Amino acid sequence: MAEQVNLSRGFAATITPQQIAQLERASRRENLGRSWYKFSRNILSVVGALTVLALVLLAVFAPYVTPYPKHAGAFVNFAHAKEPPSSQYIFGTDQIGRDIFTRIIFGLRSSLLMGVMVLVLVVPVGVLLGLVAGYFQGTWIDALIMRTTDIFLAVPPLILALAVASVLEPNLWNGMLAVSLMWWPWYTRLVYGLASATRNEFFVSAAEVTGASTAHILFREILPNTISPIFTKMSLDVAWVIIIGSMLSFVGLGVQPPEPSLGTMVADGARYLPDQWWIAVFPALAIVVVVLGFNLLGDGVRDMFAAEGV
Repeated sequence: MAEQVNLSRGFAATITPQQIAQLERASRRENLGRSWYKFSRNILSVVGALTVLALVLLAVFAPYVTPYPKHAGAFVNFAHAKEPPSSQYIFGTDQIGRDIFTRIIFGLRSSLLMGVMVLVLVVPVGVLLGLVAGYFQGTWIDALIMRTTDIFLAVPPLILALAVASVLEPNLWNGMLAVSLMWWPWYTRLVYGLASATRNEFFVSAAEVTGASTAHILFREILPNTISPIFTKMSLDVAWVIIIGSMLSFVGLGVQPPEPSLGTMVADGARYLPDQWWIAVFPALAIVVVVLGFNLLGDGVRDMFAAEGV
């Protein structure tokens, strides 16, 4: 059905739905162009994006870019144990002769997998619960969801993760589960505030009057207005998830030897400080680089959405 649009010169023009769709696509392209321009003008954000890209590529192609891939597994070479950085071992070797650089690159795999998978698990759950509680604000559904959320938020996150991980078999997947149980309430609380503010908007009321289903209102009317804060939080949360995962590995509740993990490498190397400093310092620096890269990227994503005015 064509729509009548009054123009400023005093006459009416008919715009077809196809033309409206074209105008919307052009508007989205224009917004995307402004966002990318804003992102590219921020040097630190570009550095963060390049750092994250480089880390991901290193982790994916670790067997091909590391000098000693066998050192990432059950390998022992006491003849080269605790060697300082050199041309042969650029980051030195650990207490049983394994190349630290190789193990750091392979350790990036578990850290990045932890950061991504935790968000894949918690974001849909947290967003869904926040949408439902925000739309049904003031009802028993709202009270049930938000009081449960408050209970989880009342417990210090790291303590909750340690408590859950300690009763499970220590490995990467159980570590992800432990971190996920402590992370979903933050997305529920974020989306609840956004949904509560949006539920009384005119377009939501119009959808209700026309008989739209609850699912349509939640996912087609309210959810699109919460996307930018969710993506901004996700880009910043990856770094925090990696830190929590490294903490679990540091105390022995994460990835188990001989599989390399940055947190475990720092814990093992700490026993040899300060004489064999490289065993602990280089894995710790790797964690710093990963966290810094994602934080800088998150700042750029936040600026992109700010450029769109959302």
